[in-house]
Amino acid sequence: MEQLFEKSYQKLMRTPMQFKRYLASQIDWNSRLIGIKGARGAGKTTLLLQYAKEHLPKGKQTLYISLDDLFFTANTLVDLADTFVKQGGKFLLLDEVHRYSNWSQEIKNIYDDRPDLKMVFTGSLMLHLDRAKGDLSRRAVMYELPGLSFREYLNYTEKCDFGPIAFGDLITSHTSIAMEITGQLRPLEHFSDYLHYGYYPYFMESPKLYLQKLAETISLALSIDLPSSQDISYASIEKIRLLLHVVAQSVPFKPNISKLSERIGISRNSLIHFLRYLEDLRIIKSLYADTKGIGILQKPEKIYLHHPNLQYALAREHSNIGTIRESFFINQAEVVAPLHYTKAGDFFMDGHIFEIGGGKKTLKQVKHLENAFVAADDIEIGHAYKIPLWLFGFLY
Repeated sequence: MEQLFEKSYQKLMRTPMQFKRYLASQIDWNSRLIGIKGARGAGKTTLLLQYAKEHLPKGKQTLYISLDDLFFTANTLVDLADTFVKQGGKFLLLDEVHRYSNWSQEIKNIYDDRPDLKMVFTGSLMLHLDRAKGDLSRRAVMYELPGLSFREYLNYTEKCDFGPIAFGDLITSHTSIAMEITGQLRPLEHFSDYLHYGYYPYFMESPKLYLQKLAETISLALSIDLPSSQDISYASIEKIRLLLHVVAQSVPFKPNISKLSERIGISRNSLIHFLRYLEDLRIIKSLYADTKGIGILQKPEKIYLHHPNLQYALAREHSNIGTIRESFFINQAEVVAPLHYTKAGDFFMDGHIFEIGGGKKTLKQVKHLENAFVAADDIEIGHAYKIPLWLFGFLY
């Protein structure tokens, strides 16, 4: 145990505290069992360690450990928890739980047997508590950590302190809000960089190598994270890679399921499942005509890559600014409200219809509809129905 505590201390000491994620303020840290899932590189480990460093007691009451630690080649998680509690432990922080084969059953047992112990765990986007061994779905409070919003990106790179904007306030007061923000910096000076490489925090290591690392991260998610949660063959993973290649070359992709399944060489049902896997991994975003009662085998109306950085990483030569704008809007807006496809306009969200376009975009196509707005690129400040596209990056 002493080695584990030493590793934990070292991790905490090296954790930077200058920049904190939006999700940290949304989590109810008083819950006995908290789960945080997110894509590789989203910042789950840093979020966990920052909370411990700022709010949890020092010494042997708190222990951080990654479940891919060599300690678990000869010990179980239950054994660790037993020893930890007997030595006065109160807060157990478990990172990368999907790397430990029996994680859900053992966490469930610890939760039931150790009522005085609080646990926070992080894991892959493929964590599905309702399908895991042990019924954690009734015990754990789950959160998802998205990539950086445009607001968070600016706060980090420009040392700003902008707060998130509620969707209702953005709709009704966007002109005054944009005037206040542009009084401190010029958002459009930074917007293109964010679209190219600003979504995941590891861009801070090297913006020049970011797209290469992003492509490698996607490859690892398919080869490691997906098989860790699904009974899937190597041949199927290769089919999913081919499917992703086809989609990335053609976004926004309007799938013809029969033709696409024939091209990939799989059945219709397998194709729908593979698209779901890519969505679960936050590699693609599927839009449906109606979010109510989506069946497991229902085909999406349109498919986008999950965020603009992916377009540059996976299919730069096929990127166009219209698709990039739409991908940005979807990615930032869906964190705060469901969003789906509509024939009237581009997107429907929380009772509002949005058209996405450049600075000269008008409401011509949807002027007959109530609650219709244009999210316009290339403008700093909007007026009435016309809202700056970049401002939707301040929703979280």
